[in-house]
Amino acid sequence: MEKVWIITKRELSSFFDSLIAYVMIILFLGLSGTFTWLVGTNVFVSGQASMQIFFGIAFWSLFFFIPAITMRMIAEENKAGTIELLITKAVTDSQIVWGKFLACFLLVLIALVCTLPYYITISQLGNIDDGAVIGGYFGLLLLSASYISIGLFSSSLTQNQIVAFLVALSIGIFFQLLFDVIGSSFTGAMGAVFNFLSMSAHFESISRGVVDSRDVLFFFSIIILGIIASQVMLSKRNWQS
Repeated sequence: MEKVWIITKRELSSFFDSLIAYVMIILFLGLSGTFTWLVGTNVFVSGQASMQIFFGIAFWSLFFFIPAITMRMIAEENKAGTIELLITKAVTDSQIVWGKFLACFLLVLIALVCTLPYYITISQLGNIDDGAVIGGYFGLLLLSASYISIGLFSSSLTQNQIVAFLVALSIGIFFQLLFDVIGSSFTGAMGAVFNFLSMSAHFESISRGVVDSRDVLFFFSIIILGIIASQVMLSKRNWQS
């Protein structure tokens, strides 16, 4: 665990040293804040003390931001050859992947913590459903962790960061949108299967404050599969080299 934490701190520091963290957090806050308070069906137009508008914007914002922060995590190491240096320091593939995963997750967590003033302000406007707020943030963390694992897997497939970004988006769009659309086109067991694969369906359930074990299991399954797939690809590249 100590080696995982060392890698996590190194990667998290690199985010802030290269200004990636600041740019991501500022863009995330600016985009979510604009739609929550100023544009479209914002808090004032809806006339409700609710965080659902923010959660809806964050749901799509993180879909694009996370591939942008994960695309370099392994692809850059492979291109520069620094991944071999990590391995020579008796660090396992599992520790490398988990360290990078935690660094990305902590960055997203910091961005979400910065939105807590939204909750404090909205709670002053009326009676807010605290259960739904907790569920919404919990759902965003599960969603983010899932896309981070997908992003790391995409980054492990190539040495090109742009390719890694596009692959992560391509995989993500199935879970984010297409499975939901396909599921609504079918009835019976087929429709149920595609609806279950839709992240939006699971996120919407949790964001309403209803934490179902099936939703949590779905997200954890995506996370573990993405982590394992990343480790397999990393091990394969190391063996080939």
